[in-house]
Amino acid sequence: MNDKDLQLQQIALQYLQGIGSIKARKLVNACECVSDIFTLSLLELSKRTGISKTILKSMQRDQAIATAKDHLKNIQRLGYQQHFITDSAYPRRLKNCDDAPMVLYSDGEMDLNTQKMVAIVGTRKATTYGKKTCDILLDFLKSENVVVISGMAYGIDIHVHQLCLQHQIPTIGVLGHGLDRMYPNLHRSTGLKMKQNGGLLTEFVPFTNPDKENFPKRNRIVAGMSDATIVIESKIRGGSLITAQLANDYNREVFAVPGNLDQPTSEGCNSLIARQLAHLYQGPEQFLKIMNWSKDATSALQYQIQWDILSEPQAEVCKLLKEDGPIHLDHLSTKTHFNSGQLGLILFELEMQGMIRSLPGMMYTLTA
Repeated sequence: MNDKDLQLQQIALQYLQGIGSIKARKLVNACECVSDIFTLSLLELSKRTGISKTILKSMQRDQAIATAKDHLKNIQRLGYQQHFITDSAYPRRLKNCDDAPMVLYSDGEMDLNTQKMVAIVGTRKATTYGKKTCDILLDFLKSENVVVISGMAYGIDIHVHQLCLQHQIPTIGVLGHGLDRMYPNLHRSTGLKMKQNGGLLTEFVPFTNPDKENFPKRNRIVAGMSDATIVIESKIRGGSLITAQLANDYNREVFAVPGNLDQPTSEGCNSLIARQLAHLYQGPEQFLKIMNWSKDATSALQYQIQWDILSEPQAEVCKLLKEDGPIHLDHLSTKTHFNSGQLGLILFELEMQGMIRSLPGMMYTLTA
C-alpha cells in the first residue's frame, strides 16, 4: 500500500458512521493494518473486535473513503502534516488516553514528544494579576526546556503564546477548527510566528469551522498532551475547568493559581483547590519541584533508578515508564508482551524496591 492510500484510510476512520475514537481504536488494534478495516468482512471484524455487526453495518465504509479523498487533497495541497495514532511522531502522552483522536494535523516545527510539556490555560478576560502570573512563570521556564501548550483563545491563552515567542519557548496552539483558518482572526499573526518554534495542531480537517462543540474536544488534546495543566484564572464555569477535569481524568498533575474571593475570574481556580482537584500553585519553583523537573529532583530520580541492579524485564518496564511517562497497565502489557502474571510480578518487585508507583486507574509511573 502506498503512503497516499494509507493516509486516505486513516482519515476515513473519522468518517465511519457510529464509530467514535474508542471504537476506532478497537478496530485498529484488532487489525494488522488500517486497510483491513475497509476490506475484511463485517463478520470477521465483529469477531476480532467484539463490536456488534449491527454497528458495523452502519459504518458506510465506501462513503467514508469518498469523503476522505477530498480532505486528503486539501491537506496535501496546503502542506499540513498528518499524524496517525500508531505513528511514532503522534503525541505519546495523548496516545495513552482512551478517547484520543485517531488523526492529528499540524503546521509548524514542533516536537510532540519532548521530555517536558505543560499546558497553561485560563480565562478569556484575563486580569493584570493573571497576566503578571504568566509573565513570572514563563520568564522562569525559558531555561527549563519546556514546551508550552494552550488554546489560542482570548485572554490567558494568547498571552501565554505571545510570552513564549518573546522568550523563545516552543509553544503549540491546539485549535477547535481546521488549520486553514484562525479563531479569533485577531490571533492569526501570532499563530504564523509560532510555526517557527512550535506551531498549530488540530484533529479537524481543513475548512472545519470553529463550532461551539469543537472546543471541549480541543481541550482534551490540550490536557492529554501535557504532563501538567496550570489554570491561571477561570470563572466557575470556565472552559479551563473542563481542561482541568480532563487532566485529572488522565491522571496528570493540575495546578490552580489562587485569587481574591471577590474576583469572578478566580472562582474557578479557588474551587479546584478547595475540592482538592488541583495543587495550590505557589510559584514556578514549587511547580518544578512537584513535577520533579528541578535539578535536585532530576538528580534524585536518576539516583533512584539503579539500572545495574535491575533484571532485564524490570529494566524494560522502567525504560518504557521513563520514555512514555505514566502508562496504563494494558499499554504496558501490549508494549512488553509479558503475560499478565509475569507483568504483575515485575511491577510488584519494582514497587517493593521503590522504583515505581501505581496511580489511580491502573496507571504506573517512575517514583518521584
